[in-house]
Amino acid sequence: MTRYLKGILFQILIFGFGVGNLSAQVQEWEVEDTTNISDYNSFLKVIETTLQEYYKDYSNSLTNTDSIIEAFGYDYKYVPEFEDSIYCERLAEINKMSPFHLDCNEDVLKTVKFFAAKRRNFVSVVMGRSQLYFTMFEEKLAKHDLPLELKYLAVIESGLRPTVKSHAGALGLWQFMYPTGKMFGLDQNSYIDERMNPELATEAACMYLKKLHSLYDDWNMALAAYNAGPGNVNKAIRRSGGKTTYWEIRPYLPRETQGYVPNFIAAAYLMTYHAEHNIVPREAKVHDFEVDTVCLRGPLHMTVIDSLVKWPVEDIQALNPIYKTKFIPYTERHSCITIPTAYLDNWIAMEDSIYALDSLMYKTITVPSYSEPAIANSNTIPTHHVVKKGQTLSHIAGMYKTSVNNLMRMNNMRSTNLAIGQKLVVKVKPKAAPTPTKKAEEQNIAKTENKSEKDDKAERNKEEKVEEELLAENKTEEIVEKKQQKLYIVNPGDNLWRIARENDTTVEELQKLNPNIDSRDLKVGQKIVIR
Repeated sequence: MTRYLKGILFQILIFGFGVGNLSAQVQEWEVEDTTNISDYNSFLKVIETTLQEYYKDYSNSLTNTDSIIEAFGYDYKYVPEFEDSIYCERLAEINKMSPFHLDCNEDVLKTVKFFAAKRRNFVSVVMGRSQLYFTMFEEKLAKHDLPLELKYLAVIESGLRPTVKSHAGALGLWQFMYPTGKMFGLDQNSYIDERMNPELATEAACMYLKKLHSLYDDWNMALAAYNAGPGNVNKAIRRSGGKTTYWEIRPYLPRETQGYVPNFIAAAYLMTYHAEHNIVPREAKVHDFEVDTVCLRGPLHMTVIDSLVKWPVEDIQALNPIYKTKFIPYTERHSCITIPTAYLDNWIAMEDSIYALDSLMYKTITVPSYSEPAIANSNTIPTHHVVKKGQTLSHIAGMYKTSVNNLMRMNNMRSTNLAIGQKLVVKVKPKAAPTPTKKAEEQNIAKTENKSEKDDKAERNKEEKVEEELLAENKTEEIVEKKQQKLYIVNPGDNLWRIARENDTTVEELQKLNPNIDSRDLKVGQKIVIR
């Protein structure tokens, strides 16, 4: 059952089945066999299906797109245009219920019209993505007593893509730079980057925005500071002669920030009045009511989950973008993952097998054939092993005739990750006089080490060969792409950010395609490769 089930389960059962029908259905199950698991599962399926349909109908009713488009009589390709006064009236309607002042001036109107004509596909796509994130955004913003309109900030920052990274290194839905993210509690290591965690990053964004608003007591100024940093906003205030509103200091802000607030207003306007502009939201890949969480008992690999639960690795990564690799480490702070409700039954049925298979594939070792019996713990003494290049925890466990779990427990380890030169506590049998059997054992260990090194080398060679093949494929693709290049001609007022948004790409990608371009000196009529 999803996290939303508790609140309306009773109403759904009542209205979905009818009191009498539901009562009769339950009695029928009880009479037949209360222990019949098949019937019980069928009962749960009926409830869950009814809930899913209800949630989807409710979600679709919020946009009311179809009825508005039908009322206007729009053809599906028609791009409506309105008088400036209409745009201003609609912005005034939004302003009535918002602490933001969504100005209707020449720059804002120009940006709104641009989005309505040229960024229609972008608006459609983010409307679909919003079905997964907006409810959570609103909950976090309300918790911090912040305006709910700030949810549109993530739209212009990332297009609601939690893994998008800017050319400057900003990452996630809210585009945190590493130092700023760290300042507001977002950490990262080799396996995890919390800037890509939707909930943690949204919490951090709320704290940051609240701090910025407390500095300037003006939401437009807070938005400018979010984009350019308080230092640049303060410099603009000084250069303007002490002005303290966004529109007064705007000419002194960095060029990108000069378009930031108009872009925010345009996003807020079109996400509200998309139907009036004949923009139909893209079908959501996943709705917020279609996911739940499962808590883990230890670290896992996504490939193991895929093989048993049939939940594809790409989909696991899409719903759990915090993980930088296909390995899911286990920590107190990160002990649960997000999962589609459609896979919950499989997960519950296969849970024990998932951990068993993961342990078998990644932690359990095959002990080499030694001439002496396994060393008993009662006859061993603690010593240290210094990790060498290419050694894994499984390899070391095999050398000392123990298990990976024992090594992790003795060394208080939470993951199997090792560093060269790291000292591990191990237990060995006290030294005895050399015997032929002992020499054979040492030779066996040496052979095992050599075999492991050879295996590692062969694996590296195999990976390098695959990488070379991929590079060759990519090179071929680049040649084909060059023949199919798409060009964009710079218009007055254009900048790389606008061009990227218009053509559904990123500034980073444009700079890669145009390495000699000067983003601060675009010329009207200049040709830019966009694909």
